[in-house]
Amino acid sequence: MKSRTKLMVILTTLGTGISSAALAEQLECSQQTTARLGVSDVQIDVVESIAAGGEVAVGHCRLAGITGAHRGMDGNDYAIGFELRLPDDWNGRFVHQFNGGNDGAVVSAVGPLLGGDDSDTALSRGYAVVSSNAGHRGDAHPDAGLAGGARFGFDAQARRDYGYQAVATLNPLAEAMVEAYYDAPIEYSYGVGGSNGGRHAMVAASRLPDAFDGLLAGYPGFNLPKAAIQHAWDVQAFKAVTGDVRTAFSRDDLDRVARNILAQCDNLDGLTDNWVADVDACQQKYNPDWLQCSPGQTQGCLSAAQVTALKTVHRGPHNSAGEALYSDWAWDSGIGSGDWRFWKLESPIPPWGNNSLIAVMGSSSLAQLFTTPPTRVAGSPQALEAYLLAFDFDRDAPLINNSTAQFPESAMDFMTPPGAENPELADFRDAGGKLIVFHGVSDPVFSVRDTTRWYQKLDANNGANAAAFARYYRVPGMPHGAGGPAPDDFDVFSVLVDWVEHGREPGAVTASVSDANEAGQAMLGDVSRLLCPYPQVARYGSGEPHRASSFSCR
Repeated sequence: MKSRTKLMVILTTLGTGISSAALAEQLECSQQTTARLGVSDVQIDVVESIAAGGEVAVGHCRLAGITGAHRGMDGNDYAIGFELRLPDDWNGRFVHQFNGGNDGAVVSAVGPLLGGDDSDTALSRGYAVVSSNAGHRGDAHPDAGLAGGARFGFDAQARRDYGYQAVATLNPLAEAMVEAYYDAPIEYSYGVGGSNGGRHAMVAASRLPDAFDGLLAGYPGFNLPKAAIQHAWDVQAFKAVTGDVRTAFSRDDLDRVARNILAQCDNLDGLTDNWVADVDACQQKYNPDWLQCSPGQTQGCLSAAQVTALKTVHRGPHNSAGEALYSDWAWDSGIGSGDWRFWKLESPIPPWGNNSLIAVMGSSSLAQLFTTPPTRVAGSPQALEAYLLAFDFDRDAPLINNSTAQFPESAMDFMTPPGAENPELADFRDAGGKLIVFHGVSDPVFSVRDTTRWYQKLDANNGANAAAFARYYRVPGMPHGAGGPAPDDFDVFSVLVDWVEHGREPGAVTASVSDANEAGQAMLGDVSRLLCPYPQVARYGSGEPHRASSFSCR
């Protein structure tokens, strides 16, 4: 375990000769207080012992409370709400659960491991787990409608807590409480999260380089303010097709695109198997123009407006000078998935006006959280879409880098890992930390191409040896986190633990299609595949083509 400063408080009283048995009895779950746990500036509101069964298969002690309470500059009350779960059969390890979206809720601290099996959690494996709301409550502004979840962007400290400070504040307190509860030091500490939680993990590697022995960052939104600009870009591009974003592409249209990508790219890895393993070769080859209707053709093809929209969206946002404002996107077969459609085009949620997720959460976040000073936007589906349609890529996009006297940190300052444009992670590397990043190639929210460039720069800045402490995996076909025509069931967390605790360097990871992934089951069936550490590609050798053992990473 790497050396790091601990806040563990020695609870034995000098000269009293308290036995360990007496101490263990003293620290029964129901008797926990901040004094017994040796922490200050913490308010514990809930202490309960939970028997095995139900949500979690292991018995544990649950603590819930707040820290860092303050009155915001917007007149609202804020605090870092948290939940700490302490298993009866503790394995000596700790997981900080980084949550997704805009945070704003204390998600149950069970420790999802991002692998496809929701029942396999850090808590069920014996880890103590902490979760937080990152310093604000998403339900604090019901009068703001659909814009309420990002209304905390009107307070500079709440912005800062969401970006990085909540983790920096809570992590040492949680570790101190764990160690006090068990009267033993934590052997290894991990941070795990996907989406915005993946961003939290990457921020921790930069800002808290000696806090975690291992970090797992899934499909990370590490350039989240830039990705929010993409939302406006998408909505404007899709609106131009039919005048209604929701009808720009039918499900059959996107299925047609997915099949066309497979037709052009599937066999580039040496096997035709409904899976594009050679991601980079596909980007070089694929041409959506082949889908465009010929003169007089109306069936089995896309209109010129649809092809233009696809090319525009995949090119990524630019200003009038041609400068890229975020990233380009990968062509991949997961474009036909329901997840891609839900994020980009339409949802089955009537209160949202059946608008897409980017037109709801993306709009309110871009306006109120990532723009400085924040812009208040009404919380109706129509107002949120109108904001994105009116977004000016010359005038409005630079505001993600803006700061003021009231908001001294820009969105790019408080949201992104320091040095993300030219990463080295020298302090994390030198402290002995290990980082694994994975990303679905069909992610419709955060571009896998952006993450790939980040890793390429990290590798270059470490003398082509970033793999000594950081590994990166791409999952073809997978959209945002799970699902799609992809083998989305894999256990990267165990790979990280083996690396941290036993020095076993990560290699190929075996993946299969999760039981919940109906699209993957329909497209791929009962297969297993290898996920390869970048830049390697899984290539077929010989043997049964539906088994991972027939492939190798090279």
